[in-house]
Amino acid sequence: MTLNVLFAALYERFEQYQTPLKEGFEKHGLDVNLATELAPETVDYIIYAPNSSVQDFTPYTKCKAVLNLWAGVESVVFNETLTQPLTRMVDDGLTQGMVEWVTGHTLRHHLGMDTHIHGQDGVWRSYVPPLAKDRVVTLLGLGALGSACAAALVQLGFVVRGWSKSQKHINGVTTFSGPHGLKQALAGAHIVILLLPNTPETENTLNATTLAYLAQGSYVINPGRGTLINDEDLLNSLDSGQIAHATLDVFRVEPLPVDHPFWHHPNVTVVPHKASETRADTASQVIVENIVRCENGQSLKHLVDRAAGY
Repeated sequence: MTLNVLFAALYERFEQYQTPLKEGFEKHGLDVNLATELAPETVDYIIYAPNSSVQDFTPYTKCKAVLNLWAGVESVVFNETLTQPLTRMVDDGLTQGMVEWVTGHTLRHHLGMDTHIHGQDGVWRSYVPPLAKDRVVTLLGLGALGSACAAALVQLGFVVRGWSKSQKHINGVTTFSGPHGLKQALAGAHIVILLLPNTPETENTLNATTLAYLAQGSYVINPGRGTLINDEDLLNSLDSGQIAHATLDVFRVEPLPVDHPFWHHPNVTVVPHKASETRADTASQVIVENIVRCENGQSLKHLVDRAAGY
């Protein structure tokens, strides 16, 4: 039996994905018609990006699952026409890329590298950073990405804390959960990394109150979601010196408007949402595996909890 799989994303993404997807389907013995245009009533699976033209899922009456290409699902999870099972993208390439980006910027701030990068003015500055064992790093969000980053930072010798909605257990990481746990996780931390999902509950997780829990002169690294931080409160904390520097990869509005204060603040690094990218080769393996599982009557991996929003 031939499976009709609709690739509902920008065509340039299809050009990247079609070869590894077809190779994966062939490897598992699946007869698949992979296309960017199919009659809705014939579609068995949708490989989906929220910025595609497909916004009404009602006609896809035969569809068994919608397989999201993005790690975040906030742009689609509350679509009332989407009644099919929805999965989010969790792939090794995305995870490894995030680990490398997070550890890189953590070490950058830990070692005070900006002092030398931007201080080429003829002044011989002597700065001896503390060892990693004397630096507290807190991760907010302990999903696949947060857990992997936490484990990598433990290996580098940092004192690592983690906070999530529900209690998690990660070797070498002191974990917290719930509203009271957030204060404990942030108290006196030198570096905070945000990898929470975008939900109503996580909006403005970092605000004037929670930023004040951090150590004076601490660092904020946000490769998660722009809504996790109250922009005005962060700017005030930067101006007061409570926060020494913020490295931001995500924003409430993207691209970040040219007149946004983040562009012009000397202690903000703006990154254009490139902390980590979904890689076509590894992401295709995840998609193929889920279709194989579904065809064999097994549960889908990385299934989205509609009530939780992620």
